[in-house]
Amino acid sequence: MQLVQGPSQHRWLSIADGSSCKVKIVAAGIKIREDIILWRMNYYFLLGGHDLEMLTIRALLEEQRIPFSDRGLPWGASWTDYQDVIELIEQEGQLVVGVELGGAKPSKALLIDHHNEKAHLPSSLEQVATLLGVPLSRYQQLVSANDKGYIPAMRAIGATQAEIDHIRRLDRQAQGVTEAMEEQAEADIRLVNTKNNLPIVYTNLPKFSPIVDRLQEPRLLIYNAGELTYFGEHAAELATAFADDVAAGRAYYGGGPNGFFGIGKGHYNRKAIEQLVDRICTYLLTRT
Repeated sequence: MQLVQGPSQHRWLSIADGSSCKVKIVAAGIKIREDIILWRMNYYFLLGGHDLEMLTIRALLEEQRIPFSDRGLPWGASWTDYQDVIELIEQEGQLVVGVELGGAKPSKALLIDHHNEKAHLPSSLEQVATLLGVPLSRYQQLVSANDKGYIPAMRAIGATQAEIDHIRRLDRQAQGVTEAMEEQAEADIRLVNTKNNLPIVYTNLPKFSPIVDRLQEPRLLIYNAGELTYFGEHAAELATAFADDVAAGRAYYGGGPNGFFGIGKGHYNRKAIEQLVDRICTYLLTRT
């Protein structure tokens, strides 16, 4: 067996047997027992939008010497972002495993996700660990709980306030939240509006996590000129109320009955988003 360093964007697994067949590689200068890796060597992971969970999945794959590609994509990543890689992987006979990728899934690929119709499943990190047959560390359990059920889920597994603050900070950083965004969030929450007992925040920020982390309301709606996210009670019911948007890929949800529901960017203009905000307020008024 021989392992060679591949391009920085890809991690390739290669077993050289002296024949003309060359398979892709994981890392330079590392030798692994063939009997350990043979049962997993056909997996090739494609990583979706960056947050703390996705970076933790990447670290797990690196630790386990599993091949993957990570293009540093934002939320909303699609199978089409990896179309060129998929063609190469399938030619090698490897099983493509996409993590939180949207759009049409290649017929022979496996999708790991826990949003929308897969919201009942364990977190993506848990699913990857199960697929690879490895246990999660305490840190990985916290990351998993955070991504699946936010702060309540971390508290449910006994997380301390220090652990919660640490995980939330790391998650915001992984999402690309800068110090300037943190400061802007402080200014935005001072302008919170309330309609039908629902706190509503308008922001110019492309990321909502620094706002929701600061407010931690049981119900909260945050929006900008092109997208919105509702956090809290009856979130899963909104997914049913806006089923057409979910089916069309314009909306997403997760985190359980009281998790989150959102409209992704690129589907509606500001006027339409504001109309959706009003619709959500009206719907939730009937649920209080």
